[in-house]
Amino acid sequence: MGASDPLRLVLMGVAGSGKTSVGLALAALLGARYLDGDDLHPPANIAKMAAGIALTDADRAPWLAAVGDLLAPPGRWIVGCSALKRSYRDIIRNHAHSPVIFVHLAGSRALIGARMAARTGHFMPESLLDSQFATLEPPGPEEGAITVNIALPLPDLVADIAERLG
Repeated sequence: MGASDPLRLVLMGVAGSGKTSVGLALAALLGARYLDGDDLHPPANIAKMAAGIALTDADRAPWLAAVGDLLAPPGRWIVGCSALKRSYRDIIRNHAHSPVIFVHLAGSRALIGARMAARTGHFMPESLLDSQFATLEPPGPEEGAITVNIALPLPDLVADIAERLG
């Protein structure tokens, strides 16, 4: 994949899986722009999650459409977005109007819980992690997604994703 080729990539996974850290590093390596999907949540969604209340599909639908709309213009885009269910990923694909590559940042509940407990300044409480794992539908082979193990050190993880993108 050349530096001028279009890129529409979504880093997906539960909260605390490293979407922002991986996204920023991968964007720098690939000459892409990284955007945090959390920034597209309406204030009501953020307030709900901050209060420890899981979002419903109805809460998520406009947000997922906004993520897809963000990917529609030409360019090299990397977006961090949980995209936990196949139906959520389909909403993003439909709004992007172009092929979207999903990279699933996969890790154990213990590893991600420890990361969430150590981070500060994020609205998502660790108490919602179990509901995220319960909601998660890992991408199937028919989706053409890339799944990576987040236990790898960040430079190795980013290099693995870049290599698998081609």
